[in-house]
Amino acid sequence: MKLLQLPAADLRQQLAGSGIWLRTGPFSIRLRSRIADVATGLADLYGQFEVRNPREVFADFHVSIEPQTGVRRWVRPQAQFSFDGFQPFKPLPRDQAFPMLEWGLNWCVSTHAHQYLIIHAAVVEKDGRAAILPAPPGSGKSTLAAALSLSGWRLLSDELTLIDRKTGLVHPLPRPVSLKNQSIDVIRQFAPDVFINKPAHDTVKGTVAHLRPPRESVRRQHEPARPGWVIFPKWEPGIAAQLTPRSKAQTLIFLAQNAFNYSHLGTSGFQVAASLIDGVECHDFRYSALPDAIAAFDALASHAPLSA
Repeated sequence: MKLLQLPAADLRQQLAGSGIWLRTGPFSIRLRSRIADVATGLADLYGQFEVRNPREVFADFHVSIEPQTGVRRWVRPQAQFSFDGFQPFKPLPRDQAFPMLEWGLNWCVSTHAHQYLIIHAAVVEKDGRAAILPAPPGSGKSTLAAALSLSGWRLLSDELTLIDRKTGLVHPLPRPVSLKNQSIDVIRQFAPDVFINKPAHDTVKGTVAHLRPPRESVRRQHEPARPGWVIFPKWEPGIAAQLTPRSKAQTLIFLAQNAFNYSHLGTSGFQVAASLIDGVECHDFRYSALPDAIAAFDALASHAPLSA
């Protein structure tokens, strides 16, 4: 069944008890929480995702996000993320519980899913080919990925690009898109009808809100895509959309430096990254207006070859 079919009271009760089992991309999660904002966030953003009885199925990750006990229940309440009983992060204010859950799930994947080369990059797909969007924080990659996913491109991930080490394909992980600071209003103005949840303020990343992933992206979350491009986006005010070729050697170095498990994989990590770069086009991309950016990406996709 889908999570949206679970009544709100049942969702809260199951989260506080044995937990819920949730499928996202190639991973399954068993989640427990007694925090109301976590239940609300799941209901608002994960409605299209598959849920099952956690007692009947295996889960890749057993996680919880719970309120701190003791005096913290009353004075500056906090939330704590746990993975198999291990607490990898310091507690955060209770009103940041849902962003903490999202960050915690990213940590679970990036530190354990070594069947993939995991690159810190957004990734979208059109006509079977994936555009990988790595960039430093503040470059607008999540904003661009969100806009593309609302304009005919399929969202694979806004944060983690999963390259299958055996096939070289990109596996989807289409969870809610994290929007920060000015990006929240940019996407609201770009697509007024989409759902963005209540922002969390004063986090380590500023003000954070999450965009509900498109239904079609969730429905197709088990369909991998062939890498087609590695594109480095950067938002700059007042600039026309500009797509320029980029050195493959420079791109390989950047990806190696921004892959969570490149060093862990050793020789295999280099081989997967080098094979990826051999099969894609590499570009730098500068833009200021989202409609112009989408037109540039659509034009790129329309001229792409049908097979590698």
